[in-house]
Amino acid sequence: MKRVMLTAAGLLLSAGTAQAATCDDTFVKKGNPVTGLRFVATTTVPNMSMRSAIGQLNGIVAAKGYAILAVEPDGGAMLVEPPPTGKSRPFPIEIAADGAGTVRMEAKLRAGMGIPDAAAKAEMCGILAQLKGGKAGEALAAKGLGATSAPGAPVRMSVLRFSQDITGQADKNNAAVQKRYEGRQFTLYGPVSYVGPARGSYRVEWKLLSSVLTDIVPGRASAGFSVNCILAPGQSVYALQLKPNKHVELTGTFDELDYGLSSVWLKDCRPVK
Repeated sequence: MKRVMLTAAGLLLSAGTAQAATCDDTFVKKGNPVTGLRFVATTTVPNMSMRSAIGQLNGIVAAKGYAILAVEPDGGAMLVEPPPTGKSRPFPIEIAADGAGTVRMEAKLRAGMGIPDAAAKAEMCGILAQLKGGKAGEALAAKGLGATSAPGAPVRMSVLRFSQDITGQADKNNAAVQKRYEGRQFTLYGPVSYVGPARGSYRVEWKLLSSVLTDIVPGRASAGFSVNCILAPGQSVYALQLKPNKHVELTGTFDELDYGLSSVWLKDCRPVK
């Protein structure tokens, strides 16, 4: 009888262990690099509401510099993107919480993109591992919902490439571009097209010089949107010495995309010394 009871207890313990799948166990890779890879990770945290899960995740990904495109705490949904690096196109990560403590993340890579499985698993499960249930989770959620993405270091690139990237992305969804880059800093370089007064300061517009080679880069549109930099206060001496065709390198903060006028605006721009 004692042996039977021990055996039954062992079976119950094994069943309970089998049900407690870790995030690493749930990690799945789908698709292929040609049409687009998908990475899916799932976790379950007891006593965690949808609002708590989304609030906590907002704080977690904001601290990591992710672009937060949409947050729906009461609907248990988020849409985020990894921090921009200037080396790869942005891709969406959709997050869904079901209210029973289960959270699912799905990264949807663009066609032709690749990320090592181990790196994707470590990043996604590392984020999900920070979720907590109960009062501890509610406290983290209350703080996390008000968090905004850390701007990170400025992304440096030529103004032509910046224009090509923004134009291509805006033609697909211009509303996402504003959310994607709002508050981000960029260091852009290229020849000056125009300098003049604007918004109580001076505006520098770059000249976009494309060629046959630059126009065939996969995933990028030909240069279309003009790029304008409003200089920071105290830069009038610098501005009044600029001339057309002079090569300049400026660091500024993404301010506005004007899709109707095909222009992008950065603010608080300063020359790189």
